[in-house]
Amino acid sequence: MEKIRLNKYLSAQGVCSRREADRYVKAGKVTINGRIAEMGEKVDGTESIVIDGRTVGAGPKKKVVLAMNKPKGIVCSSKEKDNIIDYMKYPERIYPVGRLDKNSTGLILLSNDGELMNEILKARNYHEKEYEVRVNQRISTEFIRHMSKGVYLEELDATTRPCKVKKVDAYTFRIILTQGLNRQIRRMCAYFNYRVVTLKRVRIMNILLGDLPEGKCRELTLKEMKELEGALKHE
Repeated sequence: MEKIRLNKYLSAQGVCSRREADRYVKAGKVTINGRIAEMGEKVDGTESIVIDGRTVGAGPKKKVVLAMNKPKGIVCSSKEKDNIIDYMKYPERIYPVGRLDKNSTGLILLSNDGELMNEILKARNYHEKEYEVRVNQRISTEFIRHMSKGVYLEELDATTRPCKVKKVDAYTFRIILTQGLNRQIRRMCAYFNYRVVTLKRVRIMNILLGDLPEGKCRELTLKEMKELEGALKHE
């Protein structure tokens, strides 16, 4: 097996991000075959690797990528109460790819493949995420037009990218984003004095929420995985 950098290997195993792996190495909390690892080392996965007291399984492992319909009230941070990892009780260590805030529902991906997660999350890749949003007052043509042009969010000191916005009914619209600023849609709506009543993500790239029941998950199909990996490779 071809050797890769230790931080990349740990990320691919879903243990932590590359940056976090480097911090563990600098702190002397990673060992390879019983000795303390050094920065920039390469491994092939057959070694006995221990990070902060946790043994990382030797050899390749099955890639797990799940689509879940996140219920309201569940958080995507594994360090908080009522988090998505505890809710799922999946037999293998997996992590959410990005976040949905506590009051939002819909599609979220979870995986044990850190590299795949990193590629999906890179804002510069302009990956599409689609949402269905219901607000507290009737939607005007001006609201749709201004939302699609981009909104300056003072609290984040950032202007949202131009996006696609389409009215569904008097109180509901769909929006396709290519970035993921903190509580972006809720902040954008608030800028125009609209309040979000419900927010549901229905698509991430080529992966659709479809009729997946709330609180349930499924493995991606081979076709979905092939299309997803193909899109990532062409960037």
